[in-house]
Amino acid sequence: MALALPVLAAAPAGAQTAPAVTIGGGVQSSFVHTEPEEGDGTDAFKLNSVRLYVNGTVTQNIKIMFNTEYNGAKNTVEVLDAVGQFAFTPKFNVWFGRFLPPSDRANLYGPYYSHHWAVYTDSVQDGYPFIFQGRANGAMYWGQFGKVKLSGGAFDGASLQTLATPDDTVLVAGRAQVDFWDAEDGYYLNGTYYGDKNLLAIGVAGQQQGSDKSAFNVDFLLERKVSGGGAYTVEAEWVKYDLLSNYTVRYSDHDGGYVLGAFLFPQMAGPGRFEVLGKWAEARFRSGLTILDPDYNQKTTEIDLNYVIKQFNARVMIFYKDTRYDAVKTNDQQIGVGMQLQM
Repeated sequence: MALALPVLAAAPAGAQTAPAVTIGGGVQSSFVHTEPEEGDGTDAFKLNSVRLYVNGTVTQNIKIMFNTEYNGAKNTVEVLDAVGQFAFTPKFNVWFGRFLPPSDRANLYGPYYSHHWAVYTDSVQDGYPFIFQGRANGAMYWGQFGKVKLSGGAFDGASLQTLATPDDTVLVAGRAQVDFWDAEDGYYLNGTYYGDKNLLAIGVAGQQQGSDKSAFNVDFLLERKVSGGGAYTVEAEWVKYDLLSNYTVRYSDHDGGYVLGAFLFPQMAGPGRFEVLGKWAEARFRSGLTILDPDYNQKTTEIDLNYVIKQFNARVMIFYKDTRYDAVKTNDQQIGVGMQLQM
């Protein structure tokens, strides 16, 4: 005790406490049978994604978000988010680093917080350019004004993986959203709230790079609670990409839309609830680079039977997806089961 007294006396009265740090993780895995219209079918067990989440506080108003993801296609681990966050008030937040820029709702909820399994396969959702998994390097302001959310920023153009001609011009992005019923707090969004909120949200977003590359969308989410713990959901989006799409390089005029409907049954079935979901999308590709690139349409139908144990932290999704093209590409069907766990 006598030895400790000088140490205690020397400690500064305003010594800083250790920063608060939270660590989490997520995994998605699936079995998929693919049946092309021409050729033999294939079966595959996939490790779709593994994520590590790290969040920490520097001060009360300054935070760090650092997330990584295993890239199954390359068998590598890559930086997902690396963000310095300055949260002065709900109306004034500034982010620097790598994160999801202002874009459509589908990009802002990502695969782990989407409502359906086969996300980003319809040539409509989240065709905005990115470095990895929808992310871009840049700086952004966002603010929450009650039931109105605004965001805008500038992002590095040279590092974006657009399918069009590489362009080092800075990309600017913005989004505005209005929640007519319950408010959605925070910058990132969900594809569903599994009955935790009554939602009627409309968002508009756009990106521009130089004078000739642009993308614009309108998205919609309606979700209503059902007595006993269930919910019904309607989600929709329309989008137009002009030389600023990751879906195709050969067509300068690319637009489309989708509508999704789901019903979460209120009755418990063991530790979870069952949910039925259907999604239909159509994408149109026009103005090909040459006469050898004919106009064509893609129509995608998805039907899911989901078992929701703990919302986004534990769910199993049986899915069927039918993709049809009227030219250029070959039709195919997929059926499988996907599993998602998070902590």
